[in-house]
Amino acid sequence: MAPSIVKTTAIQTVPVSKINEGFNKEFFVGLEEAYGHQDEIKGTVKQPPASFPHYLPVWDNETARYPPLTPFEHYDHGKDADPAFPNLLPSGKAQVEEITPYIGSEVRGVQLSQLTKEGKDQLALFAAQRKVVAFRDQDFAHLPIEKALEYGGYFGRHHIHQTSGAPKGFPEIHLVHRGADERAGIQFLQCHTNSVAWHSDITFENQPPGTTFLYMLDGPSRGGDTLFCNTALAYKRLSPEFRRRLHGLRAVHSGHDQAESSLAIGGICRRDPVTSEHPVVRTHPVTGEKAIYVNPQFTRYIVGYKKEESDFLLKFLFDHIALSQDIQMRLKWTPGTVVVWDNRVTAHSALYDWDDGQRRHLARITPQAEAPYETPFEGEIGHKAGN
Repeated sequence: MAPSIVKTTAIQTVPVSKINEGFNKEFFVGLEEAYGHQDEIKGTVKQPPASFPHYLPVWDNETARYPPLTPFEHYDHGKDADPAFPNLLPSGKAQVEEITPYIGSEVRGVQLSQLTKEGKDQLALFAAQRKVVAFRDQDFAHLPIEKALEYGGYFGRHHIHQTSGAPKGFPEIHLVHRGADERAGIQFLQCHTNSVAWHSDITFENQPPGTTFLYMLDGPSRGGDTLFCNTALAYKRLSPEFRRRLHGLRAVHSGHDQAESSLAIGGICRRDPVTSEHPVVRTHPVTGEKAIYVNPQFTRYIVGYKKEESDFLLKFLFDHIALSQDIQMRLKWTPGTVVVWDNRVTAHSALYDWDDGQRRHLARITPQAEAPYETPFEGEIGHKAGN
């Protein structure tokens, strides 16, 4: 049956689950009612009120559609960083533990909001090197939203999501929000075998994100983890001949499906959806690493290939990222967790694996970076037959 949508008012109370990327409109089939903010502010019989009500999503921040995004010159501050990280990870204060050998570090004893310019530069480099950095920082979520945005703006121009809800007055914040006692995930799993949806964020934009921030406001006591994959190492795992063949290929990334899915369930689309061509292999501007840059959520086809050829190659690359568990990590969210990752060299997926109605509420700051580019292939080419 069709999902129930609450009519638009000054603050739209449409289904809060609609802002979760990675799920199409099937996600909402079977919903019997939309969860508005009343349950979030007051709580329910089983669930407490939202801890950060000023971060609850609204859809009335805009009175008119936004114009297309315009190009801008991005400067990655990781270029200025001291690779010893003295300001980010001061000796005797910061405790750093690698989550896995190839991706992810957990940092304790560092208050992000107190970082100097030098510390922020080093944060950009450290995130690029370790791909994902989880800070256990109880203070960041308590910053005034404008201060959190000022902090994130150091790393690039703020992106405003085309379909998601945002805190009142702050459309630059992207919210991941499943309300108390919401059952949308259970309904989704009645039609699907799992909730895994690998992607890199908003790759359909001409200048997708670089250093990205996601911080927990409320979360289930167990479950709701996030998977991350090191797509630079995924590239290196390919044979030299295969890597060489990928260079020069370009793929089309589209935001149309996301926009159309939102509109189909009564949601919004702030600007006309776009498509962009990006290299299948992109180069990081600071580390020089090359990474596979396609994902099943937004990548549609490889330019110049016939459909069967494109589908075959893309499926291989999608599966290569999804199945390479030895270059992945699983992040467990706890109160005060702030995750900083580099969207240029990672892919990720949320997980729906809790069904007790606990709220999951996170905020994302999404600084845009440079347009993806590719540097020439470097490496030994395998011997050809007859040589």
